[in-house]
Amino acid sequence: MRTGIIARKVGMTRLYLADGTHVPVTVLRINNCQVLENKTQEKNGYTSITLGSEEAKAKNISKPQKEYFSKIKVAPKIKLKEFRVSDSNLIEKGKEIGANHFIVGQYIDATGTTIGKGFAGAMKRHNFGGLRASHGVSISHRSHGSTGNSQDPGRVFKGKKMAGHMGSRQRTIQNLQVVAADSDRGLIFIKGGVPGSKGSWLTLKDAVKKAVPNNAPFPAGFLGEEENSVKDIESTQESGQENNITTKQETLKEENQNTLQEAKNESSKEVEQESPENTKKESLSKEGEKSESSNQDKDKIVDQDASKEEEK
Repeated sequence: MRTGIIARKVGMTRLYLADGTHVPVTVLRINNCQVLENKTQEKNGYTSITLGSEEAKAKNISKPQKEYFSKIKVAPKIKLKEFRVSDSNLIEKGKEIGANHFIVGQYIDATGTTIGKGFAGAMKRHNFGGLRASHGVSISHRSHGSTGNSQDPGRVFKGKKMAGHMGSRQRTIQNLQVVAADSDRGLIFIKGGVPGSKGSWLTLKDAVKKAVPNNAPFPAGFLGEEENSVKDIESTQESGQENNITTKQETLKEENQNTLQEAKNESSKEVEQESPENTKKESLSKEGEKSESSNQDKDKIVDQDASKEEEK
């Protein structure tokens, strides 16, 4: 089990995919997300990682917080969050996790606080249809209606959907797909919406109901690692393109040579067929062959007649 990350919601937009379809996406920013503390099974009874995101101003930090950050030798952070991980996915203190922690196409779960709506009625809060707009209904058109039974049980059951405070609750949206990621700017583009308003905090984790891809970075995607991998990929792509170009040039040369040879052969055949001398020679040779064959036939007949007379 890998660690999650802390992000801020920037807003929503849309991206165009390779096939031309546009997808609504939520833009999330990861800013200076560092490892602050590790907890182990031997010392604490469970294994976890504490992350901190975005540097805080000195005036907004209390004395206990200053002592804590000075002890771990990390700049003060605004948001702290603890993530449960496996023993093999512990990370040393001070390491910074980037947007390359999640790969394109991966599914994640986003947890945040929904937008507060204040006191709301049953129609807005629970999507009730309300009562009739006329004919017997007075003053209670948007009411939720009856709330219980008669004297037995004589009370309203716990959890009954009624009017009340709406929003400002922690909610998790599962199986959100990562459409794109920009590690240079620390941005992740997720398909669909996430809870919270612009600027609100979110925690992102690997999806519980989906398998983690094999090419996902373990134990985490650290800032700066993707640049080297991208350079290596670009160099390999360039070398492959050069090899493809050389092979294409060689094949084109061979094809041109073959076409030239075929054209020469066809032109020589046409010249031979069109020349009158060749036609005359061919006709004379054919006539000579015919005369020779006729003479041979006559000689055969004479020999046969002579042999018959001798027998008589």
